[in-house]
Amino acid sequence: MTEVLKTAHSATVRAWVEGWVISRNAPSPVREPWGLRVDVGLPGHVARHVVAAPTPETLQHLTATLTTPGTWLKLCAPPEAVAPLLPPRWAVQDPEFMMTAPLTRAATTAAPAADTSAAAAATAGAPSGYTLAVTTRSGVTAVRLLTAAGEVAARGQYAVAGRTAVVDQVETAGNHRRRGLGTVVMRTIAAGAASMGARTGVLVATAQGQALYETLGWTLHTPMTAAVLTS
Repeated sequence: MTEVLKTAHSATVRAWVEGWVISRNAPSPVREPWGLRVDVGLPGHVARHVVAAPTPETLQHLTATLTTPGTWLKLCAPPEAVAPLLPPRWAVQDPEFMMTAPLTRAATTAAPAADTSAAAAATAGAPSGYTLAVTTRSGVTAVRLLTAAGEVAARGQYAVAGRTAVVDQVETAGNHRRRGLGTVVMRTIAAGAASMGARTGVLVATAQGQALYETLGWTLHTPMTAAVLTS
């Protein structure tokens, strides 16, 4: 990887971390020689260490010095490349995929994220039987599709860090899947983020989510591996 590509890759990873901490109301990331550390401070998620370019030497150092259960590694590499380098106490999770997409206001007819009126929801094209609710608080914009009974059928949220929007916690309730709700949420997010000045979107997807995002124009930036220290 050339220096230019390395710099661009590191910038994308850092933007993701910066948006993620806003989305999760976590402390600001701390620079480390090998990447970024976020002191999350939650049970089972004490801290996360994000490594944009994991090497055997880096992983040896981290796994030798990190001793608190509930500490996470987020490694920008496929599991087959890094899992063999992790001691048994580190539980490797299902594969993840960092994805990016250009954002433009023309991505959808959705209204800007700050507009939560009924007219805006109608403009956004909520499917029949659902109401679109968009709210922003403390820099985090939540997009929800609600049933007539007020239940959340699908949701997602984003935070803008510079000119990058970090998309987070996108999910559709099991009994509302295969109705295009995830697509509505994602397109609403894209348009809202673009209206706030974001020009690039970044997210980390599961294998199942990756399939949806690809249909919406998102492309793979890097495979990722998450591992947690269990004992």
